[in-house]
Amino acid sequence: MTTLTNSCYLGFDFSTQQLKVVAIDGNLQVIHQNNVQFDSDLPAFSRTQGGVHVHGDGLTVTSPVHMWVKALDLILEKMKNAGFDFSCVKAISGSGQQHGSVYWKNGTRTSLQLLDPDRDLHSLLQDSFAVLDSPVWMDSSTVKQCQYLESAVGGAQQLADITGSRAYERFTSSQIAKIHQLQPNKYNETERISLVSSFAASLFLGDYAAIDYSDGSGMNLMDIFTKQWSLPCLKATAPMLAAKLCDPTPSTALLGSISSYFVKRFGFPEHCKVVAFTGDNPGSLAGMRLQEGDIAVSLGTSDTVFLWITEPRPAVEGHIFCNPVDCSSYMALICYKNGSLTRERIRNECSGGSWESFSSALWSTPMGNNGSIGALHHGVDAFTREVEIRALVEGQFLAKRVHAQKLGYRIIPGTKVLATGGASSNKAILQVLSDVFNAPVYTIDVANSACLGSAFRAMHALVAGKGVSFTDTVRGAAAAQLAVRPNPSAEEV
Repeated sequence: MTTLTNSCYLGFDFSTQQLKVVAIDGNLQVIHQNNVQFDSDLPAFSRTQGGVHVHGDGLTVTSPVHMWVKALDLILEKMKNAGFDFSCVKAISGSGQQHGSVYWKNGTRTSLQLLDPDRDLHSLLQDSFAVLDSPVWMDSSTVKQCQYLESAVGGAQQLADITGSRAYERFTSSQIAKIHQLQPNKYNETERISLVSSFAASLFLGDYAAIDYSDGSGMNLMDIFTKQWSLPCLKATAPMLAAKLCDPTPSTALLGSISSYFVKRFGFPEHCKVVAFTGDNPGSLAGMRLQEGDIAVSLGTSDTVFLWITEPRPAVEGHIFCNPVDCSSYMALICYKNGSLTRERIRNECSGGSWESFSSALWSTPMGNNGSIGALHHGVDAFTREVEIRALVEGQFLAKRVHAQKLGYRIIPGTKVLATGGASSNKAILQVLSDVFNAPVYTIDVANSACLGSAFRAMHALVAGKGVSFTDTVRGAAAAQLAVRPNPSAEEV
């Protein structure tokens, strides 16, 4: 049983494969965690695999929107059965897998406002969606729509200059355009279009929730500088779109008090606030507690770089989003598919599959690798195995620094690198990372970072209007651990 003596804050994460929740107390300590696995806990939804349906063309990928609603019913019941005391919750926020979209049917707003607390959400909202299978981030079926969007606004760089990214197949603009073109009746039946994040917030609010700036900047629709929908992008996507989206809102916004449905059904207090939900990547930035000048590097199957940026320079590679915890700043995200998979391949080829030998090779070679850089096609027949290993690792991190600086990242006094993911346990790899960025590297254990970040954001939003920064709000959370410092001569090298 979970006994709460003080106020607490909830963070939800509607991710691809599961719905997760974290509760923190006023001291930023995690006091409850729970989850619902879509495939195993909700098998009735046409047997999703990894939370999605991959259609016959191999390009179209969707998730049943009713599955997400049922998952919320289930996770709240699990919390209730565990003895969680909802009456202590002061605020909730959340995140959702980025780029997914939800299409509310005409008239549903009234249904949301009049939910019967004696029935579950899934049964109440059975007839609430014009499109039953929501396009998600894995979908790559909108090449034509992307080409048209870029052409309509003057090219890929021009689109990036407006929205922070060139046109991407998974982004919401092209998905909306496809639905309008192929299912015009469904589009015309749609009263409101949400992202997964604002859809989830709408359930708690009992009304349509606005799309927040940060998740909204991952749609190829919002001008990231004015923080309003771009008229050329709207026009190139679908008719009457502005009315179906409504105005975006700051990521720190208090949307209102929780729906009376949750007050009566689960015992939430009437004054519990719903804070704008955001995307899972922005949620992770909050969970990792990045500050201005910081960089976070997740060293997993794919390597992902998160950056806090004040003067963004959008490019055709990488993404610029509005910052989820500071509306005057930005975040950049760069994802590399060849992360740990490539490191493992070189480990197998050059060090007999041993990470210990791999690390020894890194320690035995000098910074800068005597001028040897690893690339896809070498100008030499072969490197020694030690040089090959350092060439790979330095090359990966040099690419990250170059791409980051192209997007406007600057290494400033006090800059630190936060490392997470599997390879962050390898000190030799972290030393190269530290040397390349000429900054100390810290490791941070951020399991469920988007979820935790949402709980942090819920707490911060209650004091943001008083001028309290996110950094000050979360200062008491568990600190990152210093792993390595850069070598004194790293900057010169």
